[in-house]
Amino acid sequence: MTPIPPDDTIRSADNLRDVAHARSQTVGSIIDTLDSVAFTLGSTRMSLWDAAVGISLILIVILAAWSSSKVCGTLLRRATRLDETQRVLAHKITSMLIWAFAFFVGIDLLGIDLTAFAIFSGAFGLAIGFGLQKTFGNLIAGLILLMDRSIKPGDVISVTDQAGNESFGQIRRIGIRAISVVTRDKTEYLIPNENLMVNQVVNWSYSSRDVRVKVPVSVAYGTDMELAERLMAEAAKDNPRILKSPVPTVLMMGFGDNAINFEIRFWIDDPEDGLGSVRSEVLKRVWKLFKEHEIVIPFPQRDIHLRNSEQLDRLIAAMEGTQKPSRKN
Repeated sequence: MTPIPPDDTIRSADNLRDVAHARSQTVGSIIDTLDSVAFTLGSTRMSLWDAAVGISLILIVILAAWSSSKVCGTLLRRATRLDETQRVLAHKITSMLIWAFAFFVGIDLLGIDLTAFAIFSGAFGLAIGFGLQKTFGNLIAGLILLMDRSIKPGDVISVTDQAGNESFGQIRRIGIRAISVVTRDKTEYLIPNENLMVNQVVNWSYSSRDVRVKVPVSVAYGTDMELAERLMAEAAKDNPRILKSPVPTVLMMGFGDNAINFEIRFWIDDPEDGLGSVRSEVLKRVWKLFKEHEIVIPFPQRDIHLRNSEQLDRLIAAMEGTQKPSRKN
């Protein structure tokens, strides 16, 4: 019977078997038992021992690629000349090269002839292209975002959920498929990279971390406007989070139905700590100062005017008639 020519993987398995026989008869007998269980596919004989060697090679290659990627990430984090965006971009490109190299090394070690898949390459490549279209789109979008530095780790952006509620979040990391955004209430959003390329994104810290905040305040008619403006400006200046320059300003926005509307405008440089909290602190300070100086904050009021009519007069007379006996009692 003509022997079946082995491939590279089987040659490696045979070499390991010979080494095991030379070292230990017990291990050699176990390997012979595994090698006796085999099947033939075309001109190739594949045994359990060959499969075990192949799987071990795959695991070793994957472990080596994963360890190399981690080591490169650690070295890049220690590179002080690179900023956070450059580190992330360099790590992603390096990881892609390492895994591509590991793939071809694994193919070579396993002795797989890629020309054998030439018949299926067209249909297989088309199926992979459609199946991984979004994945590769998000991968390329993430690399573009890192290269043009429009979105980078640490930026504060506006996040809108499915209900339409907008909240502020800080980018924690940019992954291969999506970015991780953490809001003030510790909710973590995973936004696909491709969405940031095609949709409008509000980046509060793109070119500068300074953010202007507006706080509306209303006072009653008849209030001393100069005093009210001075107290509102003082409330803003007393807050440690508010920048001293530009100076906080108070603007009159208009005359409302029940009040005169003002707006306090100021700047902060830590939007990741939230805008609602600084608004709340300023409003509490305004409330305290207004109480100390007896400035009234109005609330909606309505005056009802009733016209004289015969039906209304009868109703009033009937009500007075029912109340007279109760007064006598």
